[in-house]
Amino acid sequence: MSERSPKVIIAGSGPAGYTAAIYLSRANLPNLLFEGLQPGGQLTITTDVENFPGFPEGIMGPELMEKLRAQAARFGTVIEAGTVDAVDCQGPPFKVTAGGRTYTVPAVIVATGSTARYLHLPGEDAFHGKGLSACATCDGFFYRDQDVVVVGGGDTALEEATYLSGICRKVTLVHRRDELRGSAIMQQRAFAKPNIELAWSRTIEAYLPDAQGMLRGVRLRSTKGEPPIEVACTGCFIAIGHDPNTAFLAGQLQLDANGYLVTKPDRTMTSVEGIFACGDVQDPVWRQGVTAAGTGCMAAIECERWLFAKGL
Repeated sequence: MSERSPKVIIAGSGPAGYTAAIYLSRANLPNLLFEGLQPGGQLTITTDVENFPGFPEGIMGPELMEKLRAQAARFGTVIEAGTVDAVDCQGPPFKVTAGGRTYTVPAVIVATGSTARYLHLPGEDAFHGKGLSACATCDGFFYRDQDVVVVGGGDTALEEATYLSGICRKVTLVHRRDELRGSAIMQQRAFAKPNIELAWSRTIEAYLPDAQGMLRGVRLRSTKGEPPIEVACTGCFIAIGHDPNTAFLAGQLQLDANGYLVTKPDRTMTSVEGIFACGDVQDPVWRQGVTAAGTGCMAAIECERWLFAKGL
């Protein structure tokens, strides 16, 4: 197909975007995918992926994304580097601006994902895949019977700490205040775990590497003027939230209280007919590679059926 004549533009890659592209192309629907600022999504900063079906020995995150990308390209998806800068949601058809061009298409699939919040400490990026994570469900298995740290004070941090307490030897929950923000029930569950310890009124000041550059501990600064302390750990899980990547939509689609795109119940259609959403940009709960791929499949099938019903 010509790059200038897609029927569907997919904003974003990762498991959701690539899976949507595979299904659209196999349905003979010309589609153009823009990979976004982080081609392949968050799995590209993950090393071993052992919970994606079909890889019994596990697979490196970047390799998995490259395989999905190649599969989409094989069936005819046109893949462009760069981002979708804007979508005029007054449609259909919709005007999509990307890479200095404007495309007019009858349907759009938003798969821009969400960005995990990190602490942005000096040298932090060097610890991705070497002890630093933002997903206990994804990476907790690698720290079985080891000591880990969780940072945060809300329900997400409490859930992560409780989950890790069943895998790890010891979990230290670091919170910058002297009380948690999480719900009472989540606090009760965490406090009931004998291997969860609280580091109150502390924040991470530095990640400490071993000779191989792997995480061996963290240095905690006191928010109340006490001396810093070091906590030995091989894993550090940052659980201070995610930011859905929706700014380019300029508030034209319905969002929930946390900024995630709202889709119709059990569907992928957004508040504007003809615009669909899949993956982490509309999923504040699961945020897994396999669930993102599943909603990518759903978005493509729903988009195909909608285009057929509209005669587009």
